Amino acid sequence: MDSVHAVNGSAPACPDFISYTVKNAAGKVISIVLAFVFSNLSHQLLKPLSQPRIASDIAVGLVLGNIGLIRHAFDEQFIDILNSIAEFGMICYMFVLGMEMDPYVIFKAPSRSAMVAYAGMVPTIILACSMTLLLHYYQHPTIGFTFSLSTTLSGSSSHILTRLITSLKIGKSDIGKLVIAAGMHSDMISVLLVSVGYLGFPTAVTVNDFAANIRMTLTMAAALLLQVIFTATVSPIFMNWVNNENPEGKPMKGSHLVLSVAYMAFVCSGAPIYGYSPILSAFVAGVFLPSEGRVSKWAVGKINYLLPTIFYPVFFFWMGFHADFSKFEASHWETWGRFLVLVFITIFGKVIGTVICGVMLGFHQRESAELGLLLAAKGHFHVFLAVIGILLNITSTTTSISIIIVIFLSVLPTPLVVSQIIKRARKRAPTQRVALEWLDPSNELRILLCIQGVHNVLSTINLMEISQGASDPGILVYLTDMVELTDQIASTLVQEGMDTVTVMDKDVTEMRDQISTAVQAYVEENGNGITLRRMLALSTFNGMAKDICNLAEDLMISLVILPFHKNRHANGTLDGGNPGFRYVNRKVIITNQ
Repeated sequence: MDSVHAVNGSAPACPDFISYTVKNAAGKVISIVLAFVFSNLSHQLLKPLSQPRIASDIAVGLVLGNIGLIRHAFDEQFIDILNSIAEFGMICYMFVLGMEMDPYVIFKAPSRSAMVAYAGMVPTIILACSMTLLLHYYQHPTIGFTFSLSTTLSGSSSHILTRLITSLKIGKSDIGKLVIAAGMHSDMISVLLVSVGYLGFPTAVTVNDFAANIRMTLTMAAALLLQVIFTATVSPIFMNWVNNENPEGKPMKGSHLVLSVAYMAFVCSGAPIYGYSPILSAFVAGVFLPSEGRVSKWAVGKINYLLPTIFYPVFFFWMGFHADFSKFEASHWETWGRFLVLVFITIFGKVIGTVICGVMLGFHQRESAELGLLLAAKGHFHVFLAVIGILLNITSTTTSISIIIVIFLSVLPTPLVVSQIIKRARKRAPTQRVALEWLDPSNELRILLCIQGVHNVLSTINLMEISQGASDPGILVYLTDMVELTDQIASTLVQEGMDTVTVMDKDVTEMRDQISTAVQAYVEENGNGITLRRMLALSTFNGMAKDICNLAEDLMISLVILPFHKNRHANGTLDGGNPGFRYVNRKVIITNQ
């Protein structure tokens, strides 16, 4: 009752208290529902423009969060709940982000992508450190906050870049691989620098005693180091054990799932007990957890599915609520000056660094500049840091809103930049010749070998044997099961991520196990130079041909082999065949003529 007084001014009369509470609760529910509806609707509207989801989410969050009726419906308790949801969701996001990265590349000789990442980060950090102190971006300027902002501006959002490059189908090109690897490297280095910097400048510390600060820093550092050592040494053993107990194609045991989730939560919670940030702790734990294996892929798939489905609409609504436009000092010229300086640091630092590095590596200047624009894209963690600056009274609301708008502007041009790269690449190479007659004999032969069932195993082995050739370069065979998607099979599908499903139908799993066992046995005994990969074309007969063609294109296949739709009897005659597979075979042939 008192909290209602504080937020909404005058309290309602006692007889009207129930109706007032119901209206308040209805306002909160409607606000969250609107966030989900408009977030997904705007994303679908911008999808033809290939805009990343974060662009529409930021716009929707800023608009909904600044509607007066919605703001007045929230009390302090509900705001605290939103803060907790945002923090928990960011813990999950950072954990998955860490699991997708390889920390050991830091200790290797710098690759081209690493050099590009460093070249984009160093000028940005120098510009940010030299300019932000002079323009008073903080309420109480300190070295720690300057370092945090500079490192954050120097980073990239690898999650957004990877999704964008993959969705536009240039992930397998040289420039696509370079962008993804450089973005991943830049993102990892910047967040690791923030994680280490937090030890020296923790935001939660309010003690002015220098000796007490040193003790807390050493305590957090020791706890984080022990967490890293434990995660890096014990996790491979534990994960391998769970993976061996739950092979691919079989449903994972419930007890092992619970144990795996508990273990992941445990390795993330060591350092926060001693005052370290739980968000950064989750990232560090994720970095040193094995990224391969069924358990890791299951965790990444599940979290990546839940983030855009549930978390992002609430997160950006939370962002818009705290980014109060009524406190934005738009009438002051200093506001726009600081905003333009942020844009200059974010864009110019990346571009000048990548252009200089591109000259050293032999890139074209235009491609180097485009690479810098792509690496300037920021993501969800950067938005979170901007809002946290408001909550901890580190930055003013005006500064945080400026940072959020800069993040929004850094993402907008990325689809246009990628489309320009694709257009220029098509002019240089109008067609990509991957057919057999154009195959370089020094490269491996990629075969998409489709199979309908166990009855095709013998012919499959015979075909692999006659195609084997020399062990170097060898052949890469993608053995693909053609399975019709029926209502019965559809009812057994289990979603393990945004792009991953597992077939739990008993007949399908048994068939795939028998095929895998027989073919793998041949490869292990006689398959010198044969690399085997298992794939699944699960679709209705109407859509299976398109799936096979898309699969062949994505895997850069030189030869697609389809089984005949009729089967041979023991007496040498053929049966009536399967008209569905006949349709698929004809459709694939017509499509590729």
